[in-house]
Formats: sequence, C-alpha cells, structure tokens
Amino acid sequence: MNLKPAVRIHRRINDIGKTAWTACAGEGNPFVAYDFLDALEESGCASDRTGWAPHHLSVEDEAGAVAAVMPLYLKSHSQGEYVFDWSWADAYERAGGRYYPKLQCASPFSPVTGPRLLVRPDVDADEGRRMLLGGALTLCEKLDASGLHVTFPEEGDWRFLSEAGLLARQDQQYHWVNAGYATFDDFLAALSSGRRKTIRRERRDAQAGIEIVAVSGADLTEDHWDAFFAFYMDTGSRKWGRPYLNRRFFSLLGERMADRVLLVMARREDRWIAGALNLIGDDCLYGRNWGCLEERPFLHFELCYYQAIEQAIRLGLKRVEAGAQGQHKIARGYLPSPVYSAHWIADPMLREPVARYLDQERAGVQNEMAWLVEEYSPFRQET
Repeated sequence: MNLKPAVRIHRRINDIGKTAWTACAGEGNPFVAYDFLDALEESGCASDRTGWAPHHLSVEDEAGAVAAVMPLYLKSHSQGEYVFDWSWADAYERAGGRYYPKLQCASPFSPVTGPRLLVRPDVDADEGRRMLLGGALTLCEKLDASGLHVTFPEEGDWRFLSEAGLLARQDQQYHWVNAGYATFDDFLAALSSGRRKTIRRERRDAQAGIEIVAVSGADLTEDHWDAFFAFYMDTGSRKWGRPYLNRRFFSLLGERMADRVLLVMARREDRWIAGALNLIGDDCLYGRNWGCLEERPFLHFELCYYQAIEQAIRLGLKRVEAGAQGQHKIARGYLPSPVYSAHWIADPMLREPVARYLDQERAGVQNEMAWLVEEYSPFRQET
C-alpha cells in the first residue's frame, strides 16, 4: 500500500486517536500502548512543563488512514531516559554547543525494550520506517534540536536505524527466561544447590510475619494505588529527588489498563508496607516500580524478582524484564541481556567522538555480558 509523502506532527497522542495508534502499535507491548502514553500526557507527566513535550509523528496511506506512527518528544533535559548521555551534553556545552533541546523517541520513564517505529501490518515496514525517520530528522532541523535519540528499540528497529546511519549503542539489562517451568520449584531445580538454598532462605526470611497479595484487573482499587504511591514517592525521593510520575497517572493506569497491571503488595497485620508494580505484555512481565515503608531483609528480592518469576510462570509468559541495572539480579536467575539505542547527532564535531566511543563501548558490553554469565550464572552447568 502506497503512503502519502507528508509526515504529520501531533502535540497530543489523542490527536491521532486510539484506533489509529493501536492499528500501528499493536497490543503486545504495554509501554507503547495508546492508553499508557495518553495517561502520561493527560496526567501531565509527559508535557511541555516537565520537559517531555509530545511531538508524535504519523504517516497516512493514500486513503487517508494512519499507516505508521512514532512516539516522539522534544526534551529539555536527559532525565527519565535510562540511556545516559549527560557526559555528551556536558562536553558539547563546555565546547560552546547547545545540546538541548533534543528529540527523543521513547516510552517516557520506561527502560523497557519495545517497538519504536510503529508500522501497520499491511504496510511495507521499511517504507513506513523510512518515512518516520525522515520526518524525525526533518523535525530535528526545523526545531534546531541537537539530535534524535531512539532508546530501547527492538533489535529490528535498531538494526534498521544503524543501517540508516544512526550511531548504534548497546547496553545490558538482566532478564529471567522461562525454560518451560511449571512451578517455581522447577526453576529452582535448574540452579546450583548453593543458590537453591540461598533463595529459599531469602524467601523464608522475607515472608516471615507478612502476607503477600497479587492484585490485578477488577480487584485493583484506589486504596491499592494510594498505598503504592506512598511507596513510590518514598523510593523516588531517596533515589533521585523528584519522582517522575504523579498520583493521577496511577489512577488513569488503573482505569484504562487494569488487566495489564499486576501489583504485588506486602501487608503486615492490616497495613500495606511494600509493593511492586508490573505490567503484563503478550509474552513478558515487565517490572517497573517498587517501594516500601518498612525495611525488611530480602523483601525487595521477594516482591520484585521471586514473585515476578512465580507470576510469569502462572501466566505462561516467556520472560521477566526487571528494569535497569543491578548485577545482584544474576544470582536470582536474571541473566545479562542486550538492550539498544540509536543516536543521530547533527554536529559532526560531537558526532565523530561519540561514534568512536560507542564502538569501544559496544565491544566492552558484549565482553562483559559473556564474562558475567561464565563467572556468576546461578544455573547448573548442564542447564
């Protein structure tokens, strides 16, 4: 199907509409779902005021129907991205350049791999991608932005962007893979005896004297969100000073995506003391935010890692992505997995040294991943 040569810019995702967006994005990944991105905008979390100004792109087919879309934001800072370019910004501005604004193709505040160049299935994928990329680069020039950054794309999008001339970056996260386990004990059986004993002890200590509840769908209430938001604010305030998400966002998430939400909450007596927020994809459980009001040994591991594994097995999901960073996850069965980003930098004075750095960084990341698995994998050698 042929596409119109024009690319449209939308300052709100609702200008595109849920039906048209979903026809391109599909429903497998909740972090590019219309309801998720619209909740961020309606709550004010992703807005001009917060430095995440929506500039979504769309391409139409000859019949005037939306054929491809791209979640795109004009950024005035580098917060909430999890692919760190602060050193690039600092070096460029010390040399007299202006790094901000920049364009960011991403799911805001979400270090989660997913599709970024979203093309309707009946449209030629490469043609749709070329139109979106061309529109984003043209917009970069029009807005005098320093560059375009596509963070956490799927590998197919990443390779397309790399072949189109964007700088390729690779990093790692720690993911758990379901090797056909029917129960958590089946997973434990694949580990070395020492790791089995350690995990059982950690779970026993974490669960002592508390009740753990998994809540989803119609069972989610505003009381759950009130409790979880208190956990989120406490953790966010301690870690980075100003949490990105507001209370309104969580209510909208519960209203619009309750069946994709899985809250794992811990209660002592009649008081909620900790919780972990997960979103459910077609084949993956995505761990996002966690917090607690009482410090208890191993409770973070229990709610964020072990409960996630149990729930993924129960739901028949292929893997768990438990967020950014954290080599301690390896001992809990979460092994290194590559994640990607692609970068177009307008000024060759910055682009060329960044390109050299990324070539070295990719090789280092790949070597480190192999070394971490060889040295620290908790799985028995035969598994």
